[in-house]
Formats: sequence, structure tokens, C-alpha cells
Amino acid sequence: MRVHATARRWTAVWLVVLAIVQAAALVVVWRVAMHTSLGQWVDTVALTGNRIGQDRIDEPVDRLLNAMSVVSLVATTAVIGFIALIRGRIALAVTATLLVVGANVSTQLLKYGLDRPDFGIDPQRAYAGNSLPSGHATVAASVAVALVLVLPRKVRALGALLGAAYAAVAGVATLSAGWHRPSDAVAAFLVVGVWAALAGLLLLALQRDQAQVSSADAHRVAAAVLGVGGALAVIACALALSWLVDLRGTPPTELSRRPLFVGYAGSAAGIAGTMGLVMALVLTAVHRLVPRRPG
Repeated sequence: MRVHATARRWTAVWLVVLAIVQAAALVVVWRVAMHTSLGQWVDTVALTGNRIGQDRIDEPVDRLLNAMSVVSLVATTAVIGFIALIRGRIALAVTATLLVVGANVSTQLLKYGLDRPDFGIDPQRAYAGNSLPSGHATVAASVAVALVLVLPRKVRALGALLGAAYAAVAGVATLSAGWHRPSDAVAAFLVVGVWAALAGLLLLALQRDQAQVSSADAHRVAAAVLGVGGALAVIACALALSWLVDLRGTPPTELSRRPLFVGYAGSAAGIAGTMGLVMALVLTAVHRLVPRRPG
């Protein structure tokens, strides 16, 4: 069926709400993780817990993260744009490219613009300053979301599942390697989520009257799997981290193996869960933003 003006307006409202909610969540993560002693303590506990079993995963984690460079990002973005172009979607190619560029530029501006107070909780890394959001996590998530936008509808759900998994693994890898705190990866995914909503608004504005939307393209099952799975992972993260609160008076380096593992595993679940939710939200709207007939 053709996309009527009323349906477009409701889709636009939905995208604006998504952008605002994810931006608000980003602000909350920033304030709690960086400007409260409890937030910094939990981040440090998770980062300290990454040493559990690190020798077993150190090599594949480093290989995965080292593969993410400026050159690889440019090459991947070019491939994404090419996929859209061979489908005859010029506006989609431009929008997907803007999503990747905007998300990654925003992350770098935030990383160097935000200040991280030193509460004396993590003196070993105090000299490094702020690391939120994670650049590597932003690269992985922005590429995954942009790819979902440009893929044909028949493989879009599979692309969303694989893309979310890839970005989640990359986010957890930054924690496992000791490159980033868990809040850095979560913030990165939220930055991408905001840009995905903005990209959706641009695609909606560029649609023409002949654009056609089919409810069969909604990918409800895949969106439900990502959404429910992501929500459960975030809940597991909240339960794990709340268990640690009673130990907040203990320096992270003096904690036993059990609370360190809980902090690390719970934070990893939060990272993966956030990416699942972001991708689920993208998948719920993409069939209305990239209709069957180009517009």
C-alpha cells in the first residue's frame, strides 16, 4: 500500500521519540558513569574483572579490535553505499553514509569534549582521562545499522541479527581487552541509535508519493528476538550490578574473584543488551523508511 501522510507523520513522531529517549539515556549514562563515585566504581570493578580468563581470549580480542581502523571504516562505508546504489537507492546511499560519518564524528567530539572527574577510584587510569563513548563500538554499531538500512528486505532480518551480534561482541571486546569501560560501549551504541533515528527522519522526508510499504516487511519476529533478548540482558546487568552495591566501600583491586566476575559479566550483558535494543528499534521502523518502491 502507498504511504499516506498520516502514516508518515506517526512514523516521524515515533522517530523523534526514539531520538529523544536515546539521547536522554546517553546523558544519564554519562552523568552516572562519570560524575558519580558509584558509577566510576562499578565501571572500574568491571574493567578490573576483565583479567579473569583474559589470557584465553586476549589474541582473538586484539585481532578483532585491531581490524577496526579508519581505512576499514572507509572501505566498509563505501561497500554499504555501493549496495544502496546498485539497488537504485541514491538517497539511501547518502543517508547511510551520513549515519556512519555522523555517529563516528559525534563520538570523537564527545570523547575529547567531555570531562571525567577524578574521584580517586581508578588511579591507574586517571591519566588517560575520558574514554566515553568508545570509538571501536561506534564503528561496529554504525556499520551494522547502516548495513541493515541498505540490505534487501529478504535478508534484512538476518543482517540485523548478525550485525547486532557483531557490534555486541566488539563492544564486549573493548572491555575484555581493557581498552574501554563498559559505559563507554553503552554510550557508543546510544550515539548510533540517535543517529539512526535522525537518518530515518531524513529518509522519511525524502520519500515520494509512490513509495509503497508492506506489513510483510516488518520483520516482527527478528525485532522481538532482539528486543526481548536485549531487555533480558539489560535486566540481568541491573541485577548483577545492584548486587555489587553493598561492596562499594571496597577498592576494586581488593575485591575477590566472585564480585569481579559478577561486575564483568553483568557489564558485558548490559553492553550486549543495549545493542540488541538499539537494533530492535531500527528493525521496527526500517520497512517504513525503506519501502519496496523507491521514493
